Amino acid sequence: PGASNAATGAGDVGGVAEETRTTVMLREMPTEISRDALIQILDQLGLHGLYDMVYVPVDFSSGNGLGYAFVNMVSPHDVPLLWSALDGFSQWSLGGADKPCSVRWSEPNQGLVAHVERYRNSPVMHPEVPDMWKPALFSQGVRVAFPPPTKKIKSPKVRSKKAAAPNL
Repeated sequence: PGASNAATGAGDVGGVAEETRTTVMLREMPTEISRDALIQILDQLGLHGLYDMVYVPVDFSSGNGLGYAFVNMVSPHDVPLLWSALDGFSQWSLGGADKPCSVRWSEPNQGLVAHVERYRNSPVMHPEVPDMWKPALFSQGVRVAFPPPTKKIKSPKVRSKKAAAPNL
């Protein structure tokens, strides 16, 4: 019920105000799904050229996804297309999720500008971080460079599995 209200509200011009949000969070994704695999799925679903940012956060110690992603659509009018295609989606090309994908609004960062500002000086953009772990930007369906940082980027902190395990 909650997801359908959000999906219908995303393009409902008859409501109080037209929806202006463009960034969604995809949850319950298999951890094996990389950013590039998600881009391929978005394109196969007919969304090529309709998004301008895709980011699948990863665990720096394992390289696996964290089970969620952010996608920013170029226009708020295109959000319902993504929402209806991916809310409940479970046909991942690799890996299997226990639950179908759920789509929610991204909070607190909303819109391309907010995400660029959030990540341009983030450790995820450090030169030592593999490109496939970084947010990808697009213009008319073509990958474009991320704006340069405005300050020195710190190296990411990688937590080892040993450090996370309790001492026995």
